[in-house]
Amino acid sequence: MRRNRGFTLIELMIVVSVIAVLAAIALPAYNDHVRKTRRSEATSGLNQLALLQERWRANRPTYGSITDIGGGGIQSAYYTFRVTVNTATAYTMTATPQGVQTSDTTCGTLTYAYQAGTVTRTPTTAGCWN
Repeated sequence: MRRNRGFTLIELMIVVSVIAVLAAIALPAYNDHVRKTRRSEATSGLNQLALLQERWRANRPTYGSITDIGGGGIQSAYYTFRVTVNTATAYTMTATPQGVQTSDTTCGTLTYAYQAGTVTRTPTTAGCWN
């Protein structure tokens, strides 16, 4: 009696099919997790800029530009930070996705606006700011 060793073609095809199904499920979940991680980098950067704005405003009559407040050091490979509005009682800052992060269609550009004691964060979609 001769005993064959190894796998048959059908067994090999079943294993390849199972691996393909697992990869089809796992890869999108992984990519979504990576986008969320990069997004948290943007929210952290905007919160740091807000602290710098408040420190600047404590000694001056208006809020400052990103260079005034020393926010030029807050950088990201996936977002561009800008301070777009400065008055005595308000400022608006944005984190615009760039590069591969532009595929984040759930949240896109994050905006942090302060107006006379009220903070507004947009978009308000669940998961964009936590």
